[in-house]
Amino acid sequence: MIRLGQHFLTDKNALKKIVALLDLKESDTVIEIGPGHGELTEELRFKNKDLRIIAIEKDELLANDLRSKIYDLGIKNVDIITGDALKILKSLIINLKSYKIVGNIPYYITGKLLRTIGELEKKPEVSVLTIQKEVAERLTANPPKMNRLAASVQFWAKPEIAFIISRNDFNPAPEIDSATIVLKKAAPRKIEAGTYYEAVRAVFAQPRKTILNNLFASLKISKNEIEVGLRKADIGPASRPQNLSVENIIELASLYF
Repeated sequence: MIRLGQHFLTDKNALKKIVALLDLKESDTVIEIGPGHGELTEELRFKNKDLRIIAIEKDELLANDLRSKIYDLGIKNVDIITGDALKILKSLIINLKSYKIVGNIPYYITGKLLRTIGELEKKPEVSVLTIQKEVAERLTANPPKMNRLAASVQFWAKPEIAFIISRNDFNPAPEIDSATIVLKKAAPRKIEAGTYYEAVRAVFAQPRKTILNNLFASLKISKNEIEVGLRKADIGPASRPQNLSVENIIELASLYF
């Protein structure tokens, strides 16, 4: 039975590759989101016995089963927390100097999770997430295929697709393939996140319209004034949102928001 949209990754090679992407050190703290039956949890522990693992599982039955399993195996430094990562992640990291995130993410919470991480004041050094393949491709897009999701996430992280995972490597098998992505924390930007996201919302409000028309719909200034700013940023007035880079959007945010 599928609980809370979870499909459990069972392929050992894929699990090993995911752990390797975290580049673990002895002193690391890893927050695992949605550990399920603990396949990835065990692989994490096998890799490094001194690693601290905080596993967040929303399903109470799965969380209790995993606690029993961890106890029976005599595994230490693993905290199984029953809760919603979207709601408790912020409070969990308050006392952590640094941390990494890993998880096989239920498809329906992917966007919300990325938004939650993006809003954290203290972001993970690296996140390794297994998500829907099509979403991974959108997330890692660059001009001329930029989109709102990519623009939002690439403000705080550099995303890369590490490898594709067949639907047949999950139990139960989903209807589509997955991809494991690596999100490395980006260097601090010279603009407030809220200002940047306001620009993203305005520019991508109507993706098929020109940047000029989207900004005109959001700003209380004339098209002529907007055109002056666009030329200053070396952006053609007839250009469309998918042609913008993160740096372009930062410049627009600085000019107009």
